[in-house]
Amino acid sequence: RHRHKEKWAATAPRIPSTRLALHHFDSSYSLHLGTLWPSVRAALLCEQKYGALLNNFAAADHVPQELELLNATDFISEALQKAQHWQQGAAAEMSPPLRTSISSKIKCYTFPRGDITRFRPARPDSLGLLDYYLMDAASLLPVLALNVQPDDFVLDLCAAPGGKTLALLQTGFCGHLAANDVSISRTKRLYQILHSYVPKEVRDTVSVTSYDGRDWDQVEGGTFHKVLVDVPCTTDRHSAMEEDNNIFHKRRTKERQMLPMLQLELLMAGILAAKPGGEVVYSTCSLSPLQNECVVERALDIAETQFNISIHAEDLSHFRTLFQDTFSFFSDCRLGELVLPHLTANFGPMYFCKLRRM
Repeated sequence: RHRHKEKWAATAPRIPSTRLALHHFDSSYSLHLGTLWPSVRAALLCEQKYGALLNNFAAADHVPQELELLNATDFISEALQKAQHWQQGAAAEMSPPLRTSISSKIKCYTFPRGDITRFRPARPDSLGLLDYYLMDAASLLPVLALNVQPDDFVLDLCAAPGGKTLALLQTGFCGHLAANDVSISRTKRLYQILHSYVPKEVRDTVSVTSYDGRDWDQVEGGTFHKVLVDVPCTTDRHSAMEEDNNIFHKRRTKERQMLPMLQLELLMAGILAAKPGGEVVYSTCSLSPLQNECVVERALDIAETQFNISIHAEDLSHFRTLFQDTFSFFSDCRLGELVLPHLTANFGPMYFCKLRRM
């Protein structure tokens, strides 16, 4: 009569979300990445490396010199200089014109491989605009792949917290930029970044909205030259390191399982938002093929069968060649490119794939 049932919920130890995430990664990524996984795993669990995206709108001419004295270099201009050397050395028909497909207006300083120096926090110029923005340098690759041209109408469908939006503005080419994010609290962060980095006359060319990105084609379909679809994902590095807001938390299991479906719907909305001839870049910060190539392949199939839209997946392998000194790339993606975290170059993960709407 006095026996009582143990209260499991109160007494069973809760398994940390980070441990659940790593367990999940170990089982799936060891298959996908094979012998590369142990070193990628080690890098995921170490401090992430950052790049300093220069703010072209700030009066900060002294900053490049200051960073170069610390032995940091602009990885984009360095890659473009190398490309020039190769093209002078190789026969013209051997290599595509790499320079034309990369915006040299975007400048991002990184420390060399193996150098784990940290950047100082950003400082304001005389008008109060911050001199650089610290971000995972691999996050710039989707923006570079989008290759914004003068007066392009650009849509950033899942824009918050705003690093890629800021990078798109640094090209100086956006005729109009629509920055959207479903989360109102995250769009607040986006507003903060725009206010801290961008002068009013440029901010006025940006419209910030909080629609559900999946419904975007009902708002403005077929109107953009360039669309960036940087979808919510398992944010592998965060999931392996941080308990806070972790998608592997038991309560978020359903949300996590639904991610590929959400990603597919967002990518379809991005494709429908692009003009015929327009370009879409899909990106995640996950190593998961189910969130990467599989989503893209499924979108190509649906575009063709349900919407009669022909999509061409662009070859981005020249990015691997251009940026091999800065990032460690996975060489076996069926579509697109994937930056792998590596102990000497601890950027990423970052998957990106470029699609052209025919």
